[in-house]
Amino acid sequence: MITSYEIVNHMNINVFRLAWCVVVGAMVALLLPASARAEAALRRVVTSFYPVYVTALNVTAGVEGVEVTNLTSPHLGCLHDYQLTTGDVRQLSEADLLLANGAGMEPFLDKVARQSPGLRVVEVSEGIPLMDGNSHVWVSFDGARRQTENIVAALSELAPEHAAAFRANGEAYRARLTALEERMRSALTPYAGTPIVTFHEAFPYFARDLRLEVAGVIEREPGTEPSARELADTVKLVRARGVKALFAEPQFPDRSAQVIAAETGAKVYQLDPVVTGPSEPEAARGAWLAAMEKNLGVLQDALR
Repeated sequence: MITSYEIVNHMNINVFRLAWCVVVGAMVALLLPASARAEAALRRVVTSFYPVYVTALNVTAGVEGVEVTNLTSPHLGCLHDYQLTTGDVRQLSEADLLLANGAGMEPFLDKVARQSPGLRVVEVSEGIPLMDGNSHVWVSFDGARRQTENIVAALSELAPEHAAAFRANGEAYRARLTALEERMRSALTPYAGTPIVTFHEAFPYFARDLRLEVAGVIEREPGTEPSARELADTVKLVRARGVKALFAEPQFPDRSAQVIAAETGAKVYQLDPVVTGPSEPEAARGAWLAAMEKNLGVLQDALR
């Protein structure tokens, strides 16, 4: 027969063993190298669409323990009318942070807040002055630099063990942005003040950076073709302002631009707002800069 003393003694031994396991576990964790402890702090970062994805990849380059994925297809474009899918909701439920452009680009952010109340959401356009409420701030060297700074701050708060790496990456990327901006400004100085017509309202910040004037747009919203009256008004504007170049976008058909060109003699070119591109991280990191390099060549041909 087991006595009450034996039962109590057995319980005390088990409690001692449990306490000893806790102490040993804590000591082992402290003795692990910093890199191994950082592995336990894996952070899943989701970006809302392509240009934010590109910048986040540059900020996190070479940083272990931080995974960046893009919520939407890299071939989708702007998110003005995008609706969340079941797969999107599942992906966000597993994320620690959603980096969104903000400024009205993502109409689904309120839904995200309701369905994933524990998810941290950062709008990377926060603090950037908007031009008439226009959300396309990433199509700008200044906007791209400031979004980079905001991403560095958000990730450093989430994973402070990598803050120094985030800052170094951010500084390096901003330096590359500035170097290309200076080269583009110098190359386009002879065309300062030239009026252009763009496909939709994606380029006011870009034009401001490069001292060009967006005299008009062909479509107010992508995918919404202009009416006959709107086309006629754009034809009148092109003729009145002496516009020589119409700029479509590679993500959309250029039918309307070609109609205006046929009526006015203006020529159609393509400017890329960098809303689509390769999804592989190595290729995507350089996508914004590569697109702007190509845009420079297009503008030189169009305005010459």
